[in-house]
Amino acid sequence: MLVVGDTIVSDDIADQFFVCHIEKCKGACCSAGDLGAPLAADELPILEAVYEQVKPYLSEAGRQTIAKEGLFIKDFEGDFSTPTIKDKECAYAIYDQHKTLKCGIEQAYLDGKIEFRKPISCHLYPIRIKNYGNFDALNYHRWDICSEACSLGKQLGVPIYKFLKDALIRKYGESWYNELVQQIESNAERLATVTK
Repeated sequence: MLVVGDTIVSDDIADQFFVCHIEKCKGACCSAGDLGAPLAADELPILEAVYEQVKPYLSEAGRQTIAKEGLFIKDFEGDFSTPTIKDKECAYAIYDQHKTLKCGIEQAYLDGKIEFRKPISCHLYPIRIKNYGNFDALNYHRWDICSEACSLGKQLGVPIYKFLKDALIRKYGESWYNELVQQIESNAERLATVTK
């Protein structure tokens, strides 16, 4: 494991490969699982502020679900997430012409309508963050629906921390990311020296 500032980073994030292969998975992470996308507390007022700009991008079913359940829901553990349409896809997800699920929030962002890209939990996937009060633990979340992403990442030689560079900088800042990279590269150099 790596310690970077107030975070503990699993070695898997340095060692495992991943490049999202949405043509293969069709955005399955937006519809699989028990709940919608996890939301940080500071994202709740942001969703409230941007919803009117995001709303036109959503499906009718998504808008109806949000009208009924709210912009976010609170689960039995007290955590917040996006609502889902009939316990399936995220209410903010939209199908494109290829029947691939994409994020309506992100589409509004890409079109310059809002400055919020999407929930950080989505942007950081397959990293999941658990806060322990004084520090965050960053772990690699393995999911069979992402097997194609693992294969593509290995084929291209892209480790998780490089694939998620923008998301990690968004969450923790550029100096944090640079320190992470420095630690990973230093560890790799030491290992290479030992194995010679």
